[in-house]
Amino acid sequence: MELTVHTSSPYKIWIEKGCLSRAGELIANVFPSGARTVVVTDSNVAPLYSDTVIQSLRGAGFTAEVFVFPAGETSKCLSTVEAMYRAFADAHLTRSDFVVALGGGVTGDAAGFAAATWLRGIPFVQIPTTLLAQIDSSIGGKTAVDIPQGKNLVGAFHQPSFVLIDPNTLDTLPPEFFADGMSEAIKHGCIKNRALFNFIRDTDIRCHMEYVIAENLKIKRAAVEQDEFDNGERMLLNFGHTFGHALEKLNGYQGLSHGHAIAIGMVMMAKCGERAGLTEPGTAEEIASVLKKYGLPVESDESIDKIVETALLDKKARGGVINLVMLKKIGESFLYPVDKKRLLELTEALR
Repeated sequence: MELTVHTSSPYKIWIEKGCLSRAGELIANVFPSGARTVVVTDSNVAPLYSDTVIQSLRGAGFTAEVFVFPAGETSKCLSTVEAMYRAFADAHLTRSDFVVALGGGVTGDAAGFAAATWLRGIPFVQIPTTLLAQIDSSIGGKTAVDIPQGKNLVGAFHQPSFVLIDPNTLDTLPPEFFADGMSEAIKHGCIKNRALFNFIRDTDIRCHMEYVIAENLKIKRAAVEQDEFDNGERMLLNFGHTFGHALEKLNGYQGLSHGHAIAIGMVMMAKCGERAGLTEPGTAEEIASVLKKYGLPVESDESIDKIVETALLDKKARGGVINLVMLKKIGESFLYPVDKKRLLELTEALR
């Protein structure tokens, strides 16, 4: 299945079971034979898939090397990107060459940022191997790393040149990482598509992964095409992220994964909306029920005061105002700008 993302630099998404072994052949439709590349991947993904991708790239006439960094959110930092630069220099990457991000969201974000800033920007290809990356972070061009002051605070918009998705990689994904992806899938249903939410709620989605991936990507694609640089419509994709990112930071980006944090954040935001009369009653409970089906948490032991204080430092705060993403009902979302006082009022529902 092929989708096209119509941004300022349009690109295609290819979804096919088993296509990882044809990565070189498919990428050759985008880059000329003989181009150089560095495949950036982490220590979990490298033993599983790097040889397949490297051999496929070399078989298609590319000069390909691999760079492996330690898996985990703590590696999504400037020192890791600096190590990538050294690998790019050693491989003699020029603006005619490209980077391949092979792995999950951490890999895509960090490798994408490295590509965006190497020689002031060279192309890159996303080969996401986690569900979260396949349905969300691999498209849209958001690249970034974390610093101690917050998540994704240093980054750039840099659209990929091609996205290759092999659903078979999900077979090696640990259950907690699969759940992370389902958190984002449920989020997409919450903000834009009641039918998708119901499908996820009522179906064994493992038997329909290509369909689930494609339907989620269509939602993400529409938001990106309307608002490439995240100033309006695309902000709706941040449902659950205001509190979710705060929870990640409070946990030191360890122990509580992104998808698990967003799951809690969605329930918290729905409760706030219900308390304020903005969200249809029973919404939070319905969302929580589906999240639990996929093994996701729906509440946190963290202090509400700490969560709010941390949320106010998030990059989505502009001039002291945060654009909260609220639901009218499942499948219908809107932006709700608040200042600190109003945010404190809304969070009374959580105390």
